[in-house]
Amino acid sequence: MIPIYTDPIPALTTSQMIEVDRAMMEDYKISLLQMMENAGRNLAHLARARFLDGDPRGRSVVVLAGTGGNGGGALVCARRLHNYGARVRLLLTRPDAQFAPVPAHQLAILRRMGAPAALADEADGGGETADLIIDGLIGYSLRGAPRGAAASLIDWANRQAAPILALDVPSGLDAAAGAVYDPTIRAAATMTLALPKVGLLAETAVAVVGELYLADISVPPALYAAPALQLTVGPIFAAGDIVRIR
Repeated sequence: MIPIYTDPIPALTTSQMIEVDRAMMEDYKISLLQMMENAGRNLAHLARARFLDGDPRGRSVVVLAGTGGNGGGALVCARRLHNYGARVRLLLTRPDAQFAPVPAHQLAILRRMGAPAALADEADGGGETADLIIDGLIGYSLRGAPRGAAASLIDWANRQAAPILALDVPSGLDAAAGAVYDPTIRAAATMTLALPKVGLLAETAVAVVGELYLADISVPPALYAAPALQLTVGPIFAAGDIVRIR
């Protein structure tokens, strides 16, 4: 059972989240690969507990992955769900060679594992109906409405009967202002990372965010308290690596 966290939690602007990522890698030497693994592991745990009845064996999961860090986290989730016994299919926005280095590493692992993958224009070629869709298309760095392959996959996902679990923010939602672009993933639940983003808490975002969970990626409290952020953050994850905050 995922604990509910009711104490006040600071919310981050996009510039603050960029600072968290920078400090993690440069000041604390916590690599992007480590953060990605933490994010994807927690996303797989939430998918299993909340949407797959605690047992992913034989369940059909479609994972939508963009070329950046958000996609990399979703690919880690895909690997773990595959290992748990789920039937995982990947839908990618770009060919493998166009992925950023760390997400490309995650994708290469899945290729070696034999996970089926297709590009956005082949989304309707999977045959079976999915039990769950994982949204890892676009993270907090969104600038303007999604376009191209990402937009096509958002539209495809929203047409499916399966619930959608979004990583960090639903793709198409402005994490800073809460603006809902056309198109935007309509998530049944969103698992955000480290601290909630300001836009996730906006009234305009409620309908697309769904249930809101927060997951640990191992950010030290001292990082939040440093002069660049000056935030007081308590032991949010004392009861579990994932907590529900709405």
